[in-house]
Amino acid sequence: MPKTHIRFKLMMHLTSSISFWETQKFLAENQDYYSLLGVGREATTREIRQAFKKLALTMHPDKNPGDTSAHDKFLQVNRAYEVLKDEELRKKYDKYGEKGLDEQQQGGRYESWNYYRYDFGIYDDDLEIITLDSGDFEAAVNSGEIWFINFYFPRCSHCHQLAPTWREFAKEMDGVIRIGAVNCGDNNHMCRRKGINSYPSLFIYRAGQKPEKFNGERSKDNLVRFSMQFITTSVTQLWQGNVFNEIESAFSTGLGWLITFCSDTGGNRRAHTGLIKVGWMDCTSQEQLCESFQVTTGATALFPPGSSLDQKGSVLVIHQTHDCKEIYNQVINHLPDLQLLTSDSFQLAHHRWLVSFTFGDRTSTSNEYKKLQALLRNDHIQVSRVNCIADSELCQSLFIHKPCVAVFKGLGIHDFEIHHGKDVLYNIVAFARDSVRAHVTTLRPDNFPSDRKEPWLVDFFAPWCPPCRALLPELRKASIQLAGQIKFGTLDCTIHHNLCSMYNIQAYPTTVIFNGSSVHEYEGQHSADGILDFIQDLVHPSVAVLDPLSFTERVKGRDEGQIWAVDFYAPWCGPCQALMPEWRRMARLLSGQILVGSVDCQQFQSFCQSQNVRAYPEIRLYLGNTWQSDRYMGYNGWHRDAHSLRAWALSSLPKVSVDLTPESYRSQVLSGQDHWILDFYAPWCGPCQHFAPEFEVLARILKGEVRAGKVDCQAHHQTCQSAGISAYPTVRFYPYLETGRHEHSGEPLNSRDANVIADTIRQRLQQLSRRFHNKQKVTRSSPQV
Repeated sequence: MPKTHIRFKLMMHLTSSISFWETQKFLAENQDYYSLLGVGREATTREIRQAFKKLALTMHPDKNPGDTSAHDKFLQVNRAYEVLKDEELRKKYDKYGEKGLDEQQQGGRYESWNYYRYDFGIYDDDLEIITLDSGDFEAAVNSGEIWFINFYFPRCSHCHQLAPTWREFAKEMDGVIRIGAVNCGDNNHMCRRKGINSYPSLFIYRAGQKPEKFNGERSKDNLVRFSMQFITTSVTQLWQGNVFNEIESAFSTGLGWLITFCSDTGGNRRAHTGLIKVGWMDCTSQEQLCESFQVTTGATALFPPGSSLDQKGSVLVIHQTHDCKEIYNQVINHLPDLQLLTSDSFQLAHHRWLVSFTFGDRTSTSNEYKKLQALLRNDHIQVSRVNCIADSELCQSLFIHKPCVAVFKGLGIHDFEIHHGKDVLYNIVAFARDSVRAHVTTLRPDNFPSDRKEPWLVDFFAPWCPPCRALLPELRKASIQLAGQIKFGTLDCTIHHNLCSMYNIQAYPTTVIFNGSSVHEYEGQHSADGILDFIQDLVHPSVAVLDPLSFTERVKGRDEGQIWAVDFYAPWCGPCQALMPEWRRMARLLSGQILVGSVDCQQFQSFCQSQNVRAYPEIRLYLGNTWQSDRYMGYNGWHRDAHSLRAWALSSLPKVSVDLTPESYRSQVLSGQDHWILDFYAPWCGPCQHFAPEFEVLARILKGEVRAGKVDCQAHHQTCQSAGISAYPTVRFYPYLETGRHEHSGEPLNSRDANVIADTIRQRLQQLSRRFHNKQKVTRSSPQV
């Protein structure tokens, strides 16, 4: 298919994006949220929080009592903060402006000036304390480093009392373990998921292990003692009988030695694990051995791999210090740099590599990157670097124009993924581990899948866009689950401007499915589950996309008894976007019972007006009376999840089950000649009400095979008691046996899923049928007397 046709088709499908001129008009008429806070569009959540706090301290109405407009001005700033701190709202705002937030009420209330001065973002300005949120928490605690995390709440007095101690403790432990903080006011859902129910809560996190809670007195010394017990560096005592074998054995694996020469036992136990071997030598009992190393008692010496033990120039001596941070910094500075790859040695076809692309000058992170090899050793990922000044042609061929880190997955030089998260060690380690297992490729003009026959999901993004960065790990998760079904790629629109313009990309992220000649934009939640649902729905569509013609033919011209559920929506509408995945899920749950469709009222605005659609989303049920084709029932429920919508839709269907009285229960169920499935319920019981539509689905599935009945145990208490019913709802199967009677107590069924129950009953009916036929064969073959 020609690219011009694909481009035209994509532009038709991307009708949810407002035009460039509409965006400009909006920005002219309404001050941009980023401008209100004084931050760029690439600002991190922490930077947005810091900017808002600065404005709150000067603009708050409490500080401007004589300004009658102070309240309205601060409401604007507060609204901007509440939207931009939330990843989903921020994406909607970036794409549609304030129009996409019409039904959202963020920013309508604010706190006192004292709150922003003393309680807001306690640790935002502390360099040694890393403030984590829901977007990077899992990557941090699963990175392989040890984390000690303070879960706090801004209004908690004990949290504020701990803050000075936590800052001192963070400085003491800098370089030994990671010290973090989580604001549970901003990350309430995540804290609840982690079981945090009191503040402050202090936990040690180690990858793959259960978190350990600190319960002692919150002094700096106690915190240090508690955290140090999780440092598992093995410290070896060296003496004449083992020293040379130990050192040569470490050198053979590429590890050096850090040795403390002391007159007592112990030595320094805080060197970074995995980077070097750590040992100590007692110079009181091994005096001659210590002298042979030409190192004074009380000093610590680093022996890099390959150094000569009898050549002092190859050994780094750290004189007379027991300061952990100083030793750590000197050791890191003198460890070997990452392996340098050149265009000639860049043969990655059969190896998994994490490669740091640099542009000449060493950065502050260069030393930190030395730890990567140790952290990724068990993942069998090799670590190296490329100097793009010396090998500019190689970097240009990969469209790498600035320092970055990329994972090459062992499938050739062009199958790689670039890291766009935080340039911190824990984030890079998590990225590397995820990327080598995932199937996401960094796209360029030469491998862009515009003419490919196989389906591709392409994420058009900008690295400065926080919602884009939040989506990338979800794409990796989805690519693992959909391996072999669809390919995943990302395109950086800050580098490939022309390609993004060709496909009419006007907002980030824009996620598009290319499936041969079909093009579909993804509008759901930024989650792997949302993407999986969307792709499943593309393969097996459950929602009919209706235009004015098909609406008239299929909905208004529906057959007798046919029912349609229709969602009238606008792509820019926030609640509409939230409804989309639930609507698709509901459609799958209703498959074969009610037809489900949707109408895009931005594309067909005049048609929606002619149907008296006044707000979005508007959900309607067109009932089965063809003589009243315009008759519909609107949804006014509070909940718009798939199960609530399904229950509402099913309530409109004709009832298949029958209500049983004590007399009909005895005559038809216990003494009749049909198989029965019964629902024993009470009208006041919430789970019974939830199960009621599911039971009707079951009744329709089994219609003609098994009769379905309901018994009201509030009205017919004695009947339920005689049947042994002690909980509601209770579902029982009463098969008609070959003896010509039913089991009086029935067979209990514990599932509440109509399909599962139906499968169980059909299997039981097959067993009964085989037993009956076998009995007949035995009877016919018996000898006559």
